[in-house]
Amino acid sequence: MSSSEALARLAEERVDHRFKGLPPDADGLTVGELAAQRRSLFREADGFTTPVLALSAERLEHNLALMETYTARHGLAFAPHGKTSMAPQLFHRQIGHGAWGITLAVPHQVRVARAFGIQRVFLANELVDTSALRWIARELAADPAFRFVCYVDSVRGVELMDSALQGSARPVDVVVELGAGEGTRTGVRTEADARAVADAVAGTGTLRLVGVAGYEAQVPGADPALVRAWLTRLVALAVEFDKAGLFADADEIVVSAGGSEWFDAVADVFARIPGLSLPVLKLLRSGAYVSHDDVHYSRLTPFNRVPEEGSLEPAFRLWAQVVSRPSADQAFVNAGKRDAAYDLDLPVVQVVRRDDKEYPATGIEVSALSDQHLWLRTDPGADIEVGDWIGLGLSHPCTSFDKWQLIPVAEADGTVVAYIRTFF
Repeated sequence: MSSSEALARLAEERVDHRFKGLPPDADGLTVGELAAQRRSLFREADGFTTPVLALSAERLEHNLALMETYTARHGLAFAPHGKTSMAPQLFHRQIGHGAWGITLAVPHQVRVARAFGIQRVFLANELVDTSALRWIARELAADPAFRFVCYVDSVRGVELMDSALQGSARPVDVVVELGAGEGTRTGVRTEADARAVADAVAGTGTLRLVGVAGYEAQVPGADPALVRAWLTRLVALAVEFDKAGLFADADEIVVSAGGSEWFDAVADVFARIPGLSLPVLKLLRSGAYVSHDDVHYSRLTPFNRVPEEGSLEPAFRLWAQVVSRPSADQAFVNAGKRDAAYDLDLPVVQVVRRDDKEYPATGIEVSALSDQHLWLRTDPGADIEVGDWIGLGLSHPCTSFDKWQLIPVAEADGTVVAYIRTFF
């Protein structure tokens, strides 16, 4: 099945009780039919129920276009991290905006991407699962255009991969992951360990060393100087491997880093990669940009340091309804941990909607979350009543997308023009 056919089938899915927030009277319609009706989130007759998470159509497009421009300006290839949304429709929009491919984290996510025709996958993780490796090998054998790259960080891991891949038609491309420091996440801790892993790869017939990679946000006490120092180590490792002839079987040398907090540092350091024996794929992997957010990444985005390069816009808004106002300093809305990200920061109250008008949420803040309630603390005189809709900004897109299977995409006036299907 082609990618266009797979995406078209999403529009044929029937709307029913599986999908939170959608109009009950839409049951039985296809997603495509419901989108064609262009219902409004806010018009009572159109039937959306709370809580409901929506993506801004305009801000989503702005963010996609901005990162396309940014990466092109800095000579970076772009494989945005798909774990953020796990939404094939967004994967294809990202590729349509110039992305080289999609980064993923675990084998199931790769299966989703392949089911929707993604041809280039960078797995930013080690992979030693025999069943998953053999499935990857079958995908590579069946599709000569499929490009797959994953991390390695141990000789033992190389041995397990080699054992699982015996008899494979094509070698699996790997990059040595350089850890960000002692006590951090995955990745080799020293250059000597990196060389041992690279030599182990060279001793197999099932793996092909094509580069180096890592994740700079894990650098302990990360600041611009420390992050740049680590990125410089990563580049030096690629240079060392190249001089040693360890990329002899590769078509290009992959040097990859870049989450959503330090891609300006990645751009700066990667711009100074010296000439190597093969073309260099400078691969950035930032993922949260697609929706951005209202707290965590709004605070940490590199665009705060380089405002002349543009700015991302938070595209999510969670709408919930006030169901209780038991005291002058409290109110409760019908959304909670099952609906809103809360692992990094609490949601922020942005607007109150009543009688088709929006008002600033003055004197109202989220104080806690229960499974199905947001606790609001209200100042004296705060204008909030039972029945009001509350518009909430969220932090951390990765734990916002995963709570919703079908997300309305709404224009500024509330008209829903599309629905994004997620696969977690």
